[in-house]
Amino acid sequence: MKTKLLAQALERIENWPAEAQDQLAEIALDIDAGLKDVRYEPTDEELASIDRGLRDAGQGRFATEPEVEAAFAKFRR
Repeated sequence: MKTKLLAQALERIENWPAEAQDQLAEIALDIDAGLKDVRYEPTDEELASIDRGLRDAGQGRFATEPEVEAAFAKFRR
């Protein structure tokens, strides 16, 4: 059963770019996992990204202010 608001959202989402649809799907799956009280298990790719980030941080490698601003700019359209 879908609520009216969800049905409206799904109609609009069908016209979104694939990447945006995938981002929303990941959020929905996270919510679903929380509703089931299931422990989240990261993928191998996610674990590798976490390890890479920890290594970079340990070596003092952080994004510059312009790099951070450029990343945020992608989402401020």
